[in-house]
Amino acid sequence: MAMELLLGTKLRLVFEAGIDDEGKPLYKAKTFSNVKKEATADQLFQAAQAISFLCKDTLNKVERNDSTEILA
Repeated sequence: MAMELLLGTKLRLVFEAGIDDEGKPLYKAKTFSNVKKEATADQLFQAAQAISFLCKDTLNKVERNDSTEILA
């Protein structure tokens, strides 16, 4: 039976950075590596909010990116 091994977690914050010529929003993202694998969704959201207060752009989305290895 195959097993999965969690290798790492990254936190990605997506900010709304303005509006383009056609009136559509522009986005930019910042990714933070070496996030604790055990971090809960609430903890990551709190960290994202704290970081967003230090930025001039509006926080649009918070993503958690887990990297896993499948072992046979």
